[in-house]
Amino acid sequence: MPREPHAEAPESHFRSVYLPLAIGAALFAGIQAFATLAPILLSFLLILLISLAINPLISRMRAWAGGRRGATGLVTAGSLALVVLAGWAVLGPMGASITRFSEQWPGYWARLQKPLIRMEKQAVLSEQRVQDEVATEIRLLSQGTNLPATGRPIGAVGAVGGPVANRAPGEQSGQSRSSLGQMVQTIARGVSGVAFNAAQAVTVLATVFFGVTFTLMSPRPIFRAIFSAIPQHRHGQALAIARRIGAVVPQWAGATLAGMVTIGLLVLLIMWPIFGFADALVLGLIAGVFEAVPFVGPILSTVPALLLAAGEGGLTPVWVLAGYLGVQALENNVIAPLLMAHGLKLHPLWVILSMLLCVSAFGMLGVLIAAPMVAVADILHDELYRKRFLPSVTDADLDRLARNALGERSALAE
Repeated sequence: MPREPHAEAPESHFRSVYLPLAIGAALFAGIQAFATLAPILLSFLLILLISLAINPLISRMRAWAGGRRGATGLVTAGSLALVVLAGWAVLGPMGASITRFSEQWPGYWARLQKPLIRMEKQAVLSEQRVQDEVATEIRLLSQGTNLPATGRPIGAVGAVGGPVANRAPGEQSGQSRSSLGQMVQTIARGVSGVAFNAAQAVTVLATVFFGVTFTLMSPRPIFRAIFSAIPQHRHGQALAIARRIGAVVPQWAGATLAGMVTIGLLVLLIMWPIFGFADALVLGLIAGVFEAVPFVGPILSTVPALLLAAGEGGLTPVWVLAGYLGVQALENNVIAPLLMAHGLKLHPLWVILSMLLCVSAFGMLGVLIAAPMVAVADILHDELYRKRFLPSVTDADLDRLARNALGERSALAE
């Protein structure tokens, strides 16, 4: 008996029509909910990256520490001790520096107010002059008087002297109250935004801390769940990607930690003769912590130093700025190339683009995952795209194409 043609046509038609709609609806819902899901995704990525970075240390310690739980407990206790010591070292000297700066602030504020008040007075006089000129021009035009070729009416007053269109006291006080209210509202919105971001950052960091602790104690269920979401015929490829990521993340973390320690010690040694040991230790800790943030962190670390230098007065800000510029020049030309030489080559352009993308997606804490995301993206490109679409293309071939695109004839042109 012949089989009826197109017996399964309705079902296939149903899938072909409604499956794209379901995928589109899921994508739309994901995009709409991304603002809510972003902190969760950021926390998950940070937990995975930090866990992979610390996992080699835990694996070496578990033989004599009583397993993964004992090794994780020791690492957690050591981390908390370091945080407490760093906080104690920072809060004491920083509190004294802030007190000294607050005592000297009235004098700085008085010197700062003079040029500001002068600029404000000049702006008021200029505004009054323009208002007087416009009023005079309108009056002359209404009387049928022709204006001079220069456009300035005869008898117009200047910035000093002549009649001034004075405002009523009630109008001036109303405008002052309005300006003050707008300023207060702007400050309130800024403070509320900063408070919300700070609360979100504290929540994410606390979640990451406990998440990393529990992941290091028992990481296998997490990775079993990840592999269970991947088709079986892709398990070999997924395993290769996981091994490469597991190897590159500790290298990045070690290089970053070494850079943080090196920069912190350099800042401590350079700022010691200027501020003394206590303040120099604080500045070294701040510079070391901010070194973990690519490109932006070293710039931000100079702000507390310049504030302390302003409290000292004289040429101290100049010497402090010169010291920080020297440290950054040494870091960019000597320290970073040496630390990143062992297989971790991240082009600055990709790191900057990753920073912009991560900050726009996850907020300011997103900058913490910018550099490792570049390394992970490079691994995914090699394993998923290059092996499939560029199987016979070598790095030398890509270099040759790049030189030809730039008009360079040989490698000597580099």
